[in-house]
Amino acid sequence: MTEFKFGLSNLKPMESGKVALTFPDGARREFPKNITGLEIAKGISPSLAKRTVAMALDGVVVDLADPIDHDAKIEFISRDDARALELIRHDAAHVLAEAVQSLWPGTQVTIGPVIENGFYYDFFRNEPFTPEDFTAIEKKMREIIARDRPFTKEVWTREQARQVFRDNGEMFKVELVDAIPADQTIKIYKQGDWFDLCRGPHMTSTGKVGNAFKLMKVAGAYWRGDSNNPMLTRIYGTAFAKQEELDAYLKQIEEAEKRDHRKLGRELDLFHFQEEGPGVVFWHAKGWTIFQAVIAYMRRRLAGTYDEVNAPQILDKSLWETSGHWDWYRENMFAAQSAGDEAEDKRWFALKPMNCPGHVQIFKHGLKSYRDLPLRLAEFGIVHRYEASGAMHGLMRVRGFTQDDAHTFCTESQLADECLRINDLILSVYADFGFEGDLTVNLSTRPDKRVGTDEMWDHAERVMATVLSQIEAQGHNQGVKTAINPGEGAFYGPKFEYVLRDAIGRDWQCGTTQIDFNLPQRFGAFYIDADGSKKVPVMVHRAICGSMERFIGILIEHYAGNFPLWLAPVQAVVTTITSEGDEYAKVVAAAARRAGLRVEIDLRNEKINYKVREHSLAKIPALLVVGKKEAETHSVSIRRLGSEGQQVLPTDDAIAALVDEATPPDIKRARAMAPDHR
Repeated sequence: MTEFKFGLSNLKPMESGKVALTFPDGARREFPKNITGLEIAKGISPSLAKRTVAMALDGVVVDLADPIDHDAKIEFISRDDARALELIRHDAAHVLAEAVQSLWPGTQVTIGPVIENGFYYDFFRNEPFTPEDFTAIEKKMREIIARDRPFTKEVWTREQARQVFRDNGEMFKVELVDAIPADQTIKIYKQGDWFDLCRGPHMTSTGKVGNAFKLMKVAGAYWRGDSNNPMLTRIYGTAFAKQEELDAYLKQIEEAEKRDHRKLGRELDLFHFQEEGPGVVFWHAKGWTIFQAVIAYMRRRLAGTYDEVNAPQILDKSLWETSGHWDWYRENMFAAQSAGDEAEDKRWFALKPMNCPGHVQIFKHGLKSYRDLPLRLAEFGIVHRYEASGAMHGLMRVRGFTQDDAHTFCTESQLADECLRINDLILSVYADFGFEGDLTVNLSTRPDKRVGTDEMWDHAERVMATVLSQIEAQGHNQGVKTAINPGEGAFYGPKFEYVLRDAIGRDWQCGTTQIDFNLPQRFGAFYIDADGSKKVPVMVHRAICGSMERFIGILIEHYAGNFPLWLAPVQAVVTTITSEGDEYAKVVAAAARRAGLRVEIDLRNEKINYKVREHSLAKIPALLVVGKKEAETHSVSIRRLGSEGQQVLPTDDAIAALVDEATPPDIKRARAMAPDHR
């Protein structure tokens, strides 16, 4: 090992076989080739070596003990570094596997990847694991962590790995070894006596995992996702750098369970699903009221700027071949052959998965001039996309849904302004629905699987990068952040993705703006330019809510079913203390309905406390309670959801206050801006 004196400036590398490493502060030093990151960290400072768990070479996280054989930018990663979280979870998965095999010898381990918010490991055992096993497993995991055994990496030959795993009865590992491409090395990571096949990287020792971990649930999983293969037990867990981060996550999970839109959908009688219609929603009256309130709001926001259209639900496959969907998106489409007896009737059709090809046809119908641009077409179009049964999740992931879709046809010179205009609309809509600040706009660039020339993509990405910088500048004081998602664009063009954060800190990707130079060209769409020549328009795909079903699911969970008055399916219930108030209750309910409120009446012969509790569970925003005294004074007692108190007001004043509160935010804003507003 090369010896170093204390301090980076005093590091003395050997003269031959050098590598040049650049540190975060810009300092550049030469070191012996194949020196390890750990050696460098120790040479700088023992405390640095102690707190470093991995390193990054040219931004790629690798083992601290890896030899460095090329010039690179080097960073030392501590356990508190955000990049270390994935390592903590990866190492925790290995600790979990060792704990399970220690407690139940003969159990076979398969794979254990890091996933969003945690990790899992799949095990093969004749008797499946259950949550009741978690206490013993977690205790054993803490013992392994306390031993603080180093993670060490070895490279084995393929035959050596196969032989060792076969001798240990690990036949799933043998299969994994066989699946590794011939040009890749076989890496084995050891933690004491226990070892596993793994690509890495890992932290320096098991002790770095810490004790901020928890096993969450078990599930069945077929080996390699094939139902013909053995059933495995998947144990899910999560881990964080600090206990307070774990506690916050567990609290979020607990709150999310209370807010689960599927649970609230049943309790509030909003919608349901059933086997005869997998992945499509049965909307009940109250849920449909919310749906229509959101649609009405969106229509008002588009009025005067967009033309609303409607394209066919089912179209011949030739159209989808022209658009590229048949080649690039076929596995996600529902298709059927017509049942006519005549040969010419035997045609293949597809339910539309997207509205865009239909909108191009509408644009093409009739000659368009540059003076007609930008032309904005909007549609609340029902689309169908195949989702695997296991992927469907309530309103959040369905097979049939409504898009608040729109497409702008414009010139290249209009493109940047149009994207900024769409951005302003999206941010304003989200604010009206209660999502202000803490929002991220991601630019997703070209994927590997795409249509169009590189020149088209270069131009589109340059425009969007310029717009993104303007969005970032405009949103700096509004909590709007920006980021790049390399390779995540649509197959026909780059896109902006709008990610909003809900009341309990979860992120949801909703709106999109996508530039498309390809589809209009594929369909031969054109406009007549000022010089009389034909030009292909740029097409901008735009959605704000995205899937209306999913957006309503997000709203249900964001508000925990306690909707603002303008969205609540039932805005108030008029109820009585005794039967002496029945007739006046009918008068109050009728007046509230005439004022435009969505009101129900409750004249049941039940105690008022029982009624209050029941309507509170139903998330009714306001109760208008009347009795003999209220009838005599033409007043009501208002009880608000979540409040213990009550307020007595003249009936007309109470209704006027509720009407004002129930006015959608866009209408309030328009009234405030009206010239005659007082």
